[in-house]
Amino acid sequence: MVLKVAIVGRPNVGKSTLFNRLAGKKLAIVDDLPGVTRDRKEAHGRLGDLDLQLIDTAGFEDLTDESLEARMRSQTEAAIADADLSIFLIDSRTGVTPVDKRFADVLRRAGKPVVLAANKCEGKAGEAGWLEAFSLGFGEPVALSAEHGEGMSELFAEIVAASPDASIAEEETGERPIRLAIIGRPNAGKSTLVNALIGDERLLTGPEAGITRDAISVDWEWGGKRIRLVDTAGMRRKAKVQQKLEVLSVADTLRAIRFADVCALVMDQKEAFEKQDLAIGDLVAREGRALVFVLAKWDQAEEPPERFKELRARAEEALPQTKGAPIVAVSAQNGRGLPKFMEAVLDTYGDWNARVKTSDLNNWLQHALTRHPPPAVNGKRIKPRFITQVKSRPPTFVLMCSRATALPDSYKRYLASGIREAFGLEGQPVRLIVRQNKNPFAGGEE
Repeated sequence: MVLKVAIVGRPNVGKSTLFNRLAGKKLAIVDDLPGVTRDRKEAHGRLGDLDLQLIDTAGFEDLTDESLEARMRSQTEAAIADADLSIFLIDSRTGVTPVDKRFADVLRRAGKPVVLAANKCEGKAGEAGWLEAFSLGFGEPVALSAEHGEGMSELFAEIVAASPDASIAEEETGERPIRLAIIGRPNAGKSTLVNALIGDERLLTGPEAGITRDAISVDWEWGGKRIRLVDTAGMRRKAKVQQKLEVLSVADTLRAIRFADVCALVMDQKEAFEKQDLAIGDLVAREGRALVFVLAKWDQAEEPPERFKELRARAEEALPQTKGAPIVAVSAQNGRGLPKFMEAVLDTYGDWNARVKTSDLNNWLQHALTRHPPPAVNGKRIKPRFITQVKSRPPTFVLMCSRATALPDSYKRYLASGIREAFGLEGQPVRLIVRQNKNPFAGGEE
């Protein structure tokens, strides 16, 4: 069933930009001038596996008279009533405004499912507004950038969770499948691995590089868990990707990574962790996906124990941001290592979804500060006071402290590494957001 989704919010928060992003084309006029959209505009869109009927609305104005703005508000309310679900968009760089709070009350009275999204979250400028959006009472806001396409996988997950139709489908078929993207350079053995896992020659394979062009999904089950395997086109260095067909194939692979839960980076063991492998691994970490390294064609390895030890050391040295991510050696030709590979996938997926108690986090924080207190900057101390986890997938934490902007990146990395080690999140793309304490009585910096 096509889900009807209304994109709503006050003027100039990026509703039409998100509408165009989901529709896949520029259908709505976008401008920095507020109030460009006046009527409802509808279009078919797609997000992941979801077919959507999108409704772009006018910016919400808190007026009830006979003015044009009040009539535009009536059109927005009609769109909310007509939709199955509303995406409530705020501007994370501006933060929550009084109009946002009043519009939140309108949405609550409508009684329809709501997904809260904080737009313009690219970079660090939107972090404070994203955290402030929790106060609107719609649960965890989705941090996204409609202009740059960031956060679309998180938006997909929230729509599925909030949609009544999606909930019914989950009750009938069990939990949604784990999305496992098989990625890597051309001719690394990705399609062969998928065929070996499902026990069928489902995908075309051969010695030629670049056989796979589209991202191909295969539904499968392992150990009672539903898995959606996504075989992808090989990714070469950007400078070498020039033909239009390959550009489109790589774009499809990037989309598969963004919508994956776990990415398996497949490498030929003879040339594993070369420069392009490292670039792909770094991309997965930046996208916040769980990662498993796969050493393919292991039956051809000479002195396997020494080779495995050498490659593990290479991974930890060249990709410190993924230190602890599982490395599995497989041979798709004879089925060796496949059960171990799937166990690693499920383990890292569980860690990616992990939640840590706030009390445990703050006990750990005190020990971490005792072992290695933050440095004084310009003669002034930085005082971390409180830490909590605000979301999983990937695990994301907020640290409250004085003089947050002065906290060195090296110390943030120390804390993030400590969280990984202390709570069994090795290899996970842990995200740490540092936010300043607000003291209305302070005359200056604490």
